[in-house]
This record gives sequence, structure tokens and C-alpha cells, in this order.
Amino acid sequence: MTAARHSQRGLGWFGMLIVIAIAVAVAYYAYQGISGADEPPSCASAFSACMKSCRRTSTEAPAAQACQEGCQRDQAACERGR
Repeated sequence: MTAARHSQRGLGWFGMLIVIAIAVAVAYYAYQGISGADEPPSCASAFSACMKSCRRTSTEAPAAQACQEGCQRDQAACERGR
């Protein structure tokens, strides 16, 4: 009789964990939809990331300058494309 009463109490721990997991998944996909995480980066943010990469990877001045000029060309092409 006690086993029958225990199963009548509701979801229990396992059921509650399943409900929480579903709620977390729904919240994650809602956040992804609202934040627009799948959208391509803007021209300005792509330029900024490119310049950071140039500063980190280029140790010699001519190489750094060539990298930065490449970033500027990419930004100009991005601006024209929009």
C-alpha cells in the first residue's frame, strides 16, 4: 500500500529533473533566437577582430602593416557589399 501512495505524490525527483532539463533547453534556444547568434558579424566587428589578430600574430613591423592593410581592404569590401 505504501508503494501505491508513493507513486501518487507527483513527479518525484526524476520527473522534476526532466522538467528542469526541458526548461533549460527551451530557454537556451529562446536566447539564441533573441540574441541573433547565427547572424554574421558586422563589418566593424570583423575589422576589429582582424586588427586584434594582426597585433597578436605579427611581430615584425612590415608584416603587421601588411596584415592591417589587408584588414582595411576587407573592411572596405564589406562596406561596399552591404
